[in-house]
Amino acid sequence: MHILSGQSAHLPDGVANALSVYRHKVFVEMLGWQLDTPPGIEQDQFDRTDTVYIVSHDERGQINGCARLLPTTRPYLLGDVFPQLLNGLAPPASPDIWELSRFAAVDFSGQTPVAAGQFSSPVTAQLLHESIRCAGQLGARMVITVSPLGVERLLRKLGYTARRAAPPMVIDGYPLFACLIEVPEPD
Repeated sequence: MHILSGQSAHLPDGVANALSVYRHKVFVEMLGWQLDTPPGIEQDQFDRTDTVYIVSHDERGQINGCARLLPTTRPYLLGDVFPQLLNGLAPPASPDIWELSRFAAVDFSGQTPVAAGQFSSPVTAQLLHESIRCAGQLGARMVITVSPLGVERLLRKLGYTARRAAPPMVIDGYPLFACLIEVPEPD
């Protein structure tokens, strides 16, 4: 497994497009999210020039995981689309808090079963570690996410300190919460 990160303009040729196709497979086709996207790709208003992507791929170059980092000093998913998850608190807007979104670890190559829980795969753990490490390199001391409840177990298992920003809510049938994850000091 290989992981690369960077803004779309700094990713190798074809990776940004392949990432949009992968995200469509995961979020629109597999999870059934109702998103206003062009056919076959998934991008939204938060896929900008300052967005940082973390992309995992196998030995054949097939994407098997992704994440997106956004500065909270500009518009981001939690602050603009899901502010109700903050229970009336103002969305963070700080250079030391970055949002982690569009996190997925699904292997469509058939090498690992898709149903084998994206929260328990080795790709998930490595992708999460790399995403948080990358956020730290960008100046983050905290990462905030819109997360399903199962993420809490994963974070504890991997040794991260995390807390709920507010109580969970059911949105479109999914129990979600705003999760704050401390970025560890570099070793």
